[in-house]
Amino acid sequence: MSTSSTGLILGIESSCDETAAAVVRRGTETLSNVVASQIATHSPYGGVVPELASREHLRNIVPVVREALREANVGFGDLDAVAVTNGPGLAGALLVGISYAKTLAYALGKPLIAVNHLEGHIHAVLLEQAQLATGSDVKPLPLPALALVVSGGHTHLYLVRRQGDTWTYRNVGHTVDDAAGEAFDKVAKLLGLGYPGGPWIDALAPHGDPYAVPFSFSQVKTKAHLKTHGGPANSVATFFSFSGIKTAALRYTQVHEMASGIERRRAGLAEEPSVIKALMLCDHQTLDLIASFQRAVVDDLRRKTFRAAAALGAASLLISGGVAANRELRVRFTAEAENHGVPIAFPKAALSTDNAAMIAAAAWPKFLACDLASPSLSAEPSLSLGRGSGQATNPL
Repeated sequence: MSTSSTGLILGIESSCDETAAAVVRRGTETLSNVVASQIATHSPYGGVVPELASREHLRNIVPVVREALREANVGFGDLDAVAVTNGPGLAGALLVGISYAKTLAYALGKPLIAVNHLEGHIHAVLLEQAQLATGSDVKPLPLPALALVVSGGHTHLYLVRRQGDTWTYRNVGHTVDDAAGEAFDKVAKLLGLGYPGGPWIDALAPHGDPYAVPFSFSQVKTKAHLKTHGGPANSVATFFSFSGIKTAALRYTQVHEMASGIERRRAGLAEEPSVIKALMLCDHQTLDLIASFQRAVVDDLRRKTFRAAAALGAASLLISGGVAANRELRVRFTAEAENHGVPIAFPKAALSTDNAAMIAAAAWPKFLACDLASPSLSAEPSLSLGRGSGQATNPL
């Protein structure tokens, strides 16, 4: 496909609890990035309720797309293509975005492009780097890069390469149970804090002693896991596990009889959900638990990511996903990268969490390569990066 006259792609993201639309030019220039959050809807339940998420997407999809076009000051006719997340994610939520995108692309006579949500998170960093490089001396990150995608639903490592306009991904690690962001959410809920849990823990952790509670991680038996679940077929595979630390946090609250304080905190924050109020309702023991939990999770992510980077000869690091907004993670990863002399990049906060600009950016190379979706495109809740929807992967 020849380079278009406008280079404008409308991206649509509805994989979980954010309805998002964005217009991005040629994968590097964000003209708009609109997100309708569902936090207020799901907060009373302490997590995402799939049926409610789908309902909210149905309500939000049309006004969000209209607002994205208005902010970008473009019309439907100016678009070169429509891109949409087709997985992984919640089936019902994905179907809302896909159904709208398919209908819109058909009505406009525009190409439809399917984007893997995980690939979108990687391109959130690449989009940020492209924008920083515009009119400056910022150099592109050297490749291959090791990308850590860490969020409420995902903890994955990918070796990222570029071949012309095409990006390729090799999965070299993942969690065997819970994602890191899920652990943040569950421990926050356990302690009577709000949803999503990551920002609460991030805000409260600096007020506690990160070494007060000696959390540890059990080692995943790599060979046994590969045989049972499949995965990278060599010795550099990296596995994470965060279910154990959730259980350890629960056990700590039970042993130290913290239930009454947790209930007071939960009731107090239901009336006034603020960090100041949370600090008033947290004793030193609770703050120490929060700080120690965050330190342990960040340390496990840091240690295994840098070990994998060294083993694979990665020339740079890309850190993305909602947990990448965590301040301690950014500080400790940045310091480690400086010690190793490895360039590292994070997206800004608005691009760390789910958004549509990353989907539109990831779609641009596919548009150039004529990697278009078929009319039969549907949701793939368990879609893996490297298989399906045209996502290429390097052989091991």
